[in-house]
Amino acid sequence: MIDYLLVIPARYKSKRLPGKPLLNINGIPMIIRTFNQCLKVVPRTKILVATDDKKIKKICENKNIKTLMTSKKCLTGTDRVAEVAKKIKKDFYINVQGDEPICNPKDIKKIIKFAKKFPNEVFNGFTKITNKEQFYSPNVPKVVFNNNTDLLYMSRSPIPSNKKQQFIKAWRQVCIYSFPYKSLKAYASIKKKTSLEFIEDLESNRFLELGYRVKMLKMSNRSVAVDTLEDLIKVRKLVKN
Repeated sequence: MIDYLLVIPARYKSKRLPGKPLLNINGIPMIIRTFNQCLKVVPRTKILVATDDKKIKKICENKNIKTLMTSKKCLTGTDRVAEVAKKIKKDFYINVQGDEPICNPKDIKKIIKFAKKFPNEVFNGFTKITNKEQFYSPNVPKVVFNNNTDLLYMSRSPIPSNKKQQFIKAWRQVCIYSFPYKSLKAYASIKKKTSLEFIEDLESNRFLELGYRVKMLKMSNRSVAVDTLEDLIKVRKLVKN
């Protein structure tokens, strides 16, 4: 039987939004909202919050959510999942970022389905960019991929672009991933960010630089990653409505 664990990485000291996992979204901390979305399609026993902060751990445990303390020195959320993998071995790990409080449960279900069918593949979600604001924003990771939906590159710059730098057609990352145990182990063996990963500050580029294939899965357009105060205000409005 192929077994998995869904891990929600939750770092307290976000550079752009400190204390992000505990920020209030209409009466509920962000990390709890993210967990609740996962719980709609994944059993509680298969979900774990990986954090570096005791305040996050306490809030989760008060809600009967399994937690694991991880190092404050983790380079990325993926490295945090890899630290979990050292202690809890599974065939693959689903990573739902802690700042995805309105992620679509159907998207989580879809990536689990594909990961079970192809447990040795690295998967990442994507969706279509629908406006210029997203296309030109450095806070929105853009992805380009080939006809087999293999990731070619991920950037904070507006790609694919042209001589006039016009927005024609583009796609953005959805922060839901699946990692096989072996790939995750190799990823975490690198003790500093790879060159393109460091420049772009996008962790999936490390897999590409190490020679791994990343399969992109089309997902819904519902998710809003909370990276800035503007994102937080937008999500609060969406939840309220």
